Amino acid sequence: MLRQPLLMLSRSEMVKDLVTAMPVSSGIVSRYVPGEATESAVEATRGLIADGLHVTLDFLGEDTVDRAQADATVAAYTGLLTALTDEGLSRNAEVSVKLSAIGQALPDRGEKVALDNARVICQAARNAGTTVTLDMEDHTTTDSTLSTLRELRKDFPETGAVVQAYLHRTEADCRDLAYEGSRVRLCKGAYNEPESVAFQDKHEVDKSYVRCLKVLMAGQGYPMVATHDPRMVDIGGALATRNDRAQGSYEFQMLFGIRPDEQRRLAEAGEKVRVYVPYGEEWYGYLMRRLAERPSNLTFFLRSLISKK
Repeated sequence: MLRQPLLMLSRSEMVKDLVTAMPVSSGIVSRYVPGEATESAVEATRGLIADGLHVTLDFLGEDTVDRAQADATVAAYTGLLTALTDEGLSRNAEVSVKLSAIGQALPDRGEKVALDNARVICQAARNAGTTVTLDMEDHTTTDSTLSTLRELRKDFPETGAVVQAYLHRTEADCRDLAYEGSRVRLCKGAYNEPESVAFQDKHEVDKSYVRCLKVLMAGQGYPMVATHDPRMVDIGGALATRNDRAQGSYEFQMLFGIRPDEQRRLAEAGEKVRVYVPYGEEWYGYLMRRLAERPSNLTFFLRSLISKK
């Protein structure tokens, strides 16, 4: 019942102003976001890798309509990749990029700006010995994001895709993407989408997730199973076995701060596990989507908001 209101609040400027007055170290914020600076992201990455995990890093920000801000985001990613290389971490850490953060939403030639900026980040990642995954956003950007992905893969075929199981179209997208060398992250989806394009019932989303996972596991690509749902983790492992996939020919992905014990358990069992680590000053929208996924955290969040500790 709280999911839709929380997703609506993620777009509220008034609530955003109140919440962002909290320091990033406050209560629930630090649970999901390790910090605002590159140094914090690198430190979190170092600790996760030491635990036998892999990492994907997201410099938070989206819906950018300012060219200077888009350019600053590109600079943040290239600086991050340099820092990861300098610390010897880049072999086990990649980056995740939202196209709307690097120019996709700009009023003039936004798609071209985003593509050019993504190429810069992809080249920096390749120089660092790692890869880029293009995050998926709300359904209005899906076609644009997949189009940009196709262009990027001409020069950077290692670029990863993300698809969201709650969209009606995603099973077909999985069939299109399940080719050799294609890295595809399957998640359930975290945006407030209309019934016309997305399943609204949790069980329907789960069934779609399994259908999509079957396609990816049976395909020639590299599935990235992004879920915290124990049932989906078990199904992912079973489908890997059914399709004669060795450990390391797919991976599980979970968010920073969610089920860390399970992350380590899977890694200790020989599975490849990647942790999605967000950082930066623009953490508000990300936080609200995480709360929408787990409304039980709302009491903890409100306590932190009121105390501002």
